[in-house]
Amino acid sequence: MHQAINPVDGVGVAYRVIGDGPPLVLAHGTALSSAIWRAFGYVDALRDEYQLILPDMRGHGRSDTPPQPESYAMDLVVGDMIAVVDALGHEQAHYLGYSFGGRVGLSLAVAAPERLRTLTVGAGSSRPQAGSFDKLFFPGCIDVLDHDGMTAFLDRWNAHRAWPLDPATRAAFDANDTRALVAYLRRTQLEPGVPDAALEALDVPTLLFVGSEDRPRLSDTRRLATLIPGSRLAVIPGFDHATTVAASEEVLEIVKPFLEEH
Repeated sequence: MHQAINPVDGVGVAYRVIGDGPPLVLAHGTALSSAIWRAFGYVDALRDEYQLILPDMRGHGRSDTPPQPESYAMDLVVGDMIAVVDALGHEQAHYLGYSFGGRVGLSLAVAAPERLRTLTVGAGSSRPQAGSFDKLFFPGCIDVLDHDGMTAFLDRWNAHRAWPLDPATRAAFDANDTRALVAYLRRTQLEPGVPDAALEALDVPTLLFVGSEDRPRLSDTRRLATLIPGSRLAVIPGFDHATTVAASEEVLEIVKPFLEEH
């Protein structure tokens, strides 16, 4: 693992670099880590064509885990991604982010579009985030995690799901620093989202994908496709929010041709 330092607040962001070729950042979702990209097969599928840059988002994995909610403001997380790309000496990179990673990608594209060669957003949202985790997981999920711990959170989430949690996702959630994750979740609830006007002015080649059963994010992703000029939308049948990212064969069937074009 390498580490980049965000110059604004000194938070360290851990990241791996695998493969050779044009740089491609893979940014994971809430409560996961960069390990999912190997576990779900993305690393093996892409390492021969791209230099894969796999950050652990702040508060996740091996990155620093500040306990204060204000440490998870979106502008700081965007700064983390820029710090990682800067540490490798790149002016531009492809970017693929899922869920939280996708939301960060949208914010990065608006804040510093010149740093992105392409933007791929899986199950992302530009909307204000108040109440979003209650929809993604279950009502009251943050308080359950805060007061009862990760095991109770995972059991409650599993009970609300149509399909059981896969072992890789459960292990990734279990590995989190609970205090940091609660701080991140509570701060995210305050995020105002990305303004429509900023998305309508975006000039970065953009691919959007989402699972057909991802009820919280299907409409959000379709809305993004109407806002971002020239963006492409792919709805992957049969998967929900937690399982779409694990469906690497279906996702890469869409993503690889898009990257090859640019």
